[in-house]
Amino acid sequence: MKPDPKICNRGAVAASGDSCKAISKRRRVLTAALASACALPALRPALAATRQVRVLTAYPDEVLAAFEAGFERANPGLHVQWIWRMPHDALPYLSEPGQHGVDVYWSASPRTYAALKQRGALRRLGIDAAGLPDSIGRTRIADADGYYRATEVAGYGWASNDALLGQLGVAMPRDWPDLTAPALAGRIALPIPARVGFAPVMVDLVLQGWGWERGWALWSEIAGNARLVDRGATFITDEVGEGRAALGLTIDFFAASAVARGAGIGFGYPLHNGINPGAIAITAGATDAAAAEAFVRYVLSAEGQSLLATPAIRKLPVRPEVYRAAAAGSFDPFAAAAAGGMDYDNDAGRPRLGLIAALFQHWLIEDHAALVALWARVHAAERAGRDAAAARAALTAVPLDAAASAEPGLRRAFEQIEGGDTRGPQAVTDGWRAAAAAGRAQAARALEAVGA
Repeated sequence: MKPDPKICNRGAVAASGDSCKAISKRRRVLTAALASACALPALRPALAATRQVRVLTAYPDEVLAAFEAGFERANPGLHVQWIWRMPHDALPYLSEPGQHGVDVYWSASPRTYAALKQRGALRRLGIDAAGLPDSIGRTRIADADGYYRATEVAGYGWASNDALLGQLGVAMPRDWPDLTAPALAGRIALPIPARVGFAPVMVDLVLQGWGWERGWALWSEIAGNARLVDRGATFITDEVGEGRAALGLTIDFFAASAVARGAGIGFGYPLHNGINPGAIAITAGATDAAAAEAFVRYVLSAEGQSLLATPAIRKLPVRPEVYRAAAAGSFDPFAAAAAGGMDYDNDAGRPRLGLIAALFQHWLIEDHAALVALWARVHAAERAGRDAAAARAALTAVPLDAAASAEPGLRRAFEQIEGGDTRGPQAVTDGWRAAAAAGRAQAARALEAVGA
């Protein structure tokens, strides 16, 4: 399988041209082999003599192959059986009675872990966490009650086409406000937050960094500069590498994977950043808790963490000691946090991510073409020395104020929004749409009034 950062939840990577739910040839072969083994128990004495650890995951083959070999070498008599599910499929799968015999869940979907814990679908890890920090900066990477813990993290930022940036006369952005530069119009690849698992946190990074009103104003202008990328439609790194976009908003793992396969792209981390953790947990119905704990211990061990940092995998480990052997110039999230660059509070952000994704969808994604056209007019008016302040104010007025966004009932109403689900109370979403349309109409009138 040739993994590529198709717009999916992080780690749920499909082969180029396939859907995000595609199962690789290796997985099909493994599935068929396991089915045959189960049908013919007399023909599998070696397998019968081992203890099985059934691991539900969405990680790509290069990760699974490396950890399968390392774990089984370190734990003779234990055998890993992989079950592959996208994160939004994993929640209902592991919520069913018996949990399909799964012992360990290992994937990259913080909301899924929180929901599984809430449903009583996990048990406490019960492992020695020495050398494993609970936080990176203000971002917690371990459940406070011990039900799950991060195994790796990914940092947010932008894949870059440096040659195209040079042609546009734009320097590599240092922080999110740099993405509002008029020269970048149509040259930013933006994943749709309600459709792409990692993107709501990306939106919230800006909201926490600049506050609710100013943060949404930045997103309105950035969206006005952007071309939208839906889940399953294309790859962010392809948009950048093939010159359709100068910048692609993504996470470092996808960009690093593309570079490893020869893509001529760069990657930049913003000053205001955060991390998206991939975690591990033991299911409440684990049939062999000791074997499950052994797998968790291996993934979090110095050996397992070092595997993550190899060129073939290129993930960011959660053991600080691993970074001592990292290549010069490698990104170290712990060093970035010490310098004040990891200030995102994921505990504060998590309850509002669904609401943020839905608001982004109904305000900035629907009728996106009109938003793009209006921002182009605003930028042209400002270049011509006309007063476009009224139009700018109309386009950046968020349809939901900060106080209302903190209302617990409203947050709960949008709690499960992900994987393309932007449903919520219709009266609320209709109100957002109406406010968005009114804001665009007001901006158009203001531009006409100044001859723009």
